[in-house]
Amino acid sequence: MKKRFTEEQIIGFLREAEAGLPIKELCRPWLLRGEYYLWRSKFGGMSVSDEKRLKELEAENNRLKKLLAESMLENEVPREALRKKW
Repeated sequence: MKKRFTEEQIIGFLREAEAGLPIKELCRPWLLRGEYYLWRSKFGGMSVSDEKRLKELEAENNRLKKLLAESMLENEVPREALRKKW
């Protein structure tokens, strides 16, 4: 699914709202109010560098989860073979 806005743009919208631009005016040309509140809950108080770091951490976390699943599967195969032997 293609996103309409990048995380940097989203953080920019949130900064405009924090600067005092009324939410009604901010949301009218670009997005729905529901999207704004969803973004605020996810990205509120973040800077662009924080968002990039979060993305890096999520990617690393996914990689580590994959490695853990693979190692658990490798450990399970010999155990299963030993159970069948006995």
